[in-house]
Amino acid sequence: MTTTLNGKRVAFLATDGFEDSELTSPWQAIADAGATVVLVSPEQGSIAGEHGHEQSVDLASADADAGDFDALVLPGGVGNADELRTDEASVRFATAFFAQHKPVGAICHAAWTLVEGDVVRGRTLTSYPSLQTDLRNAGATWVDEEVVVDEGLVTSRTPDDLPAFNAKLVEEITEGTHAGQSA
Repeated sequence: MTTTLNGKRVAFLATDGFEDSELTSPWQAIADAGATVVLVSPEQGSIAGEHGHEQSVDLASADADAGDFDALVLPGGVGNADELRTDEASVRFATAFFAQHKPVGAICHAAWTLVEGDVVRGRTLTSYPSLQTDLRNAGATWVDEEVVVDEGLVTSRTPDDLPAFNAKLVEEITEGTHAGQSA
């Protein structure tokens, strides 16, 4: 176990319908690097992934403050991302990380929440291929790559990209704030 993230707190923002591995794999990588991980969701209780993984919610989105965390991770999953982008408190929470120049990771469909928060304009990122038109329409440059890092914003396409995504997430969180990471 490495300890590069000792003392760091990382929020994961998700709800029912998340892609299981896109929550559990980065969660494990970040915890193994020494960070404290916290699950934030629109509702208290627990959430269930597309393939049955259940996880207890630590904090409701409406009660969450980006100032209490060093980074944010947005797992994918169509239902998860679609629900989060319509939840004002969740979008506000995610957007606050950009205003505070903190690292954010988004994989697969998670970029929908970033589109809703209007934080992708002028950025280069990747996602599940079906989101490329949404991202371009929101002012982003979309590329088909395993992992893309743009000033602290780490994005990937699918669960196949998790090893690269996890490594870059840990690296960006270790680096801390990024002046170019802004809303």
